[in-house]
Amino acid sequence: MRFFSGAAGDEAMELALAHALVSRASTADVSEALRIYRPSAPVVVFGRRDTRLPGFGAAVQAARSAGFEPLVRAVGGRPVAYTPQALVIDHVKHEPLAPEGLESRFQYFGDLYAALLREAGIDARVGAVPGEYCPGAHSVNARGVVKLVGTGQRVVRNAWLFSTLVVAGDDDVLRPLLTEIYALLELPFDPASAGSLAAEVPGFDLDGFEQRVVAAYGVLGSLQRSDLDEATMRLAGSLVADHRA
Repeated sequence: MRFFSGAAGDEAMELALAHALVSRASTADVSEALRIYRPSAPVVVFGRRDTRLPGFGAAVQAARSAGFEPLVRAVGGRPVAYTPQALVIDHVKHEPLAPEGLESRFQYFGDLYAALLREAGIDARVGAVPGEYCPGAHSVNARGVVKLVGTGQRVVRNAWLFSTLVVAGDDDVLRPLLTEIYALLELPFDPASAGSLAAEVPGFDLDGFEQRVVAAYGVLGSLQRSDLDEATMRLAGSLVADHRA
């Protein structure tokens, strides 16, 4: 499995790179790849469905006014917000029967992240909490009360992208913004459901957690550290505009 780490420095480009990798996996130009990075700037990332809601324009403006760049992602779900106090993991694979594994992937990686967080001293469980942002049955929460990790998938012909967002901190900044955005989109949200790793374990060792994530993926296959190739970068460059709101 090819392994890419480090941020691109442009949050729209980060989403475009995931889009490019799954597109290349669809044609078997990429067999399997893992990319892990920490965002370089705060963003609000909307789902495609959100862009069709009457309040989308106002939500985009609210994000910009708060100093967050509004973006649109390729995987499903509802709005998420994060800052550089986060970890994003994108995993792509060429797989002819990709749709058949949708539920099993959600279950496997939900359990994996919950186990890693329990090792770090957090009472982590798999499942949605009432009123959470971007609700999902395989979110990872703390104590059954606050969401810490969100997962999403995009399945294309002969390939899939599994994307994971780990919120490490700044939940106090995220709550009021998410509250405003969800209200503008007329979507349910309880601000008390938004948490972070640092709120659960003050001084949480994100570096150490990232290393444990890499080790867990290493169990799935040998990781070969690589630089992103020119073909992937070129394709991502052609897709980046699609991810700007």
